[in-house]
Amino acid sequence: MSRSQLWREVAAGGATAARGDASAKLVLGRGCDPVMAQQSTTFLPPLLNGAKIVAFSDDDSFFAHLDAIKAGSAPRPSVVFFAPGACRWSAARLPIPGGNAASAGWGLEQYHARVREVLGGDVPIVGSDREAEMVPLLRRALGLKG
Repeated sequence: MSRSQLWREVAAGGATAARGDASAKLVLGRGCDPVMAQQSTTFLPPLLNGAKIVAFSDDDSFFAHLDAIKAGSAPRPSVVFFAPGACRWSAARLPIPGGNAASAGWGLEQYHARVREVLGGDVPIVGSDREAEMVPLLRRALGLKG
C-alpha cells in the first residue's frame, strides 16, 4: 500500500471533528518508516486538535529521546503510540524495523516495558495495526471528545 493510501486511511479515522484543546500536549511515537514518522509531525496535529508529535523510526533515536525525558532535558509526553506498521511487524512475531543491538528481537511487549521503565504507568501507550484506528485511539488517550 502506498504512503498516500496509508495517510488517507489515517485521515478517514479522524473524519469527524474532536472537541477539546490538545495544543499543550505531546505525543511520542515509534514507527518503522522514517518518511511516515516525519510526515506524522505535520499531518497528525490538525487531527489531534494541536497536539505536538515527536516520532522516531529507529531505536537509537527513540531510546536516546526516552533517556532525555528521564534526565529532564526533553518534555514528558502525554501519550506514547506505536504506529500501525510497527504493530503489524510485532503481531507477525518479526522484529520491528529500526531496532538496534539492545532491542534485537523485541516485540511491542518489550517496548512497552521500556517506556514504562522511563515514564511509569501514568502515560497511556496506544497502538493498532489499522491506520483508521490511530486517530481515534490518540484522541481518547489525549482526552479529546468526539
